[in-house]
Amino acid sequence: MITVDVQVREAPYKIYLGEGILDRLAEEISAQNPSSVLVVTNVTVGVLYAKKVCEISSKICRTEVVYLPDGERYKSWAAFSEILEALAQMKADRHSLVIALGGGVVGDMAGFAAAIYMRGIDFIQVPTTLLALVDSSVGGKTGMNMRAGKNLLGAFHQPKAVIADTAFLTTLPRREVSAGLAEIIKHGLLADAKYFDEIEREIDKLTALDHEVVARVVARSCQIKAAVVSRDAKEKGERAKLNLGHTFGHAIEKLAGYGTWLHGEAVACGLVLAARASQKLGKISSSDVQRIIALVKRAGLPTEIPGISLSKAIEAMKSDKKSSGGVIRFVLLNAIGEAYVDELPESILEEVLLEGGFVK
Repeated sequence: MITVDVQVREAPYKIYLGEGILDRLAEEISAQNPSSVLVVTNVTVGVLYAKKVCEISSKICRTEVVYLPDGERYKSWAAFSEILEALAQMKADRHSLVIALGGGVVGDMAGFAAAIYMRGIDFIQVPTTLLALVDSSVGGKTGMNMRAGKNLLGAFHQPKAVIADTAFLTTLPRREVSAGLAEIIKHGLLADAKYFDEIEREIDKLTALDHEVVARVVARSCQIKAAVVSRDAKEKGERAKLNLGHTFGHAIEKLAGYGTWLHGEAVACGLVLAARASQKLGKISSSDVQRIIALVKRAGLPTEIPGISLSKAIEAMKSDKKSSGGVIRFVLLNAIGEAYVDELPESILEEVLLEGGFVK
């Protein structure tokens, strides 16, 4: 088992990473001494793992479970209210604990519910997808979507622990594995050129879920994100770099229809668009862009999205929560392994979008 420390000043915690480590959950629940536990999962994951998690928890205190519909389009008020109503109906109190068992949608919504129920109760992340292991379960961002955009509602609420059992990955569809690889590639691009090199070398083993390689790479991604979050928990500065590819990606998800594209697929296109923009600004070379495109393709991810309106995409980006006064802020690359945040001239933005398959 690998342990990664997330040193957020107000609420430090640990990520426990390894194959077959779910039993570690008992120790983490006991450490919180909860009055009751609500397990939040979805109908797909719940069939596979909810029984085991509830067995672990119910030996410690009263445990109930709520099953949400599966998919990004259900990251909505209706599904979110099911969590809050379940907490209220079980008479959860300020000493109750929420366990988020699932991918990014479950983790975001369960964490948000824990953040606002009785002005904040504890929660533990048990991620079951590769994307959630390396990204959404780490850092304390919680939230839900609105029609106007992705994750416009939410709160910073750090988990008490993250139990990242890589055995869960064996049940993932290939498309979900590829979606998680997008965030892994992102971490190399924004923070560690040598790590990006390693991902290139090991991409075939990663897509095949080679246990040793997956454990090493997931641990490094968690370390990169944990280090950034520890320095900037509430995204006042450096943490914004973790949004590399996301301003583009969130617009793709919204305009394609939530759930049509997986988050990681949209982010993969966003990484390519950010790379192309960085080249046009003279920051990286055309060979760097081709390296990024080649790696994204080898990961089984799309590099273009055809048919979406350029003007609607720009409008969606202006309503992104990272924009200010309608000015879009992008995460761009000074080099592979070094990111920065800046505005992008609209002429370059339009050129990049058209090259990425958007239409006027």
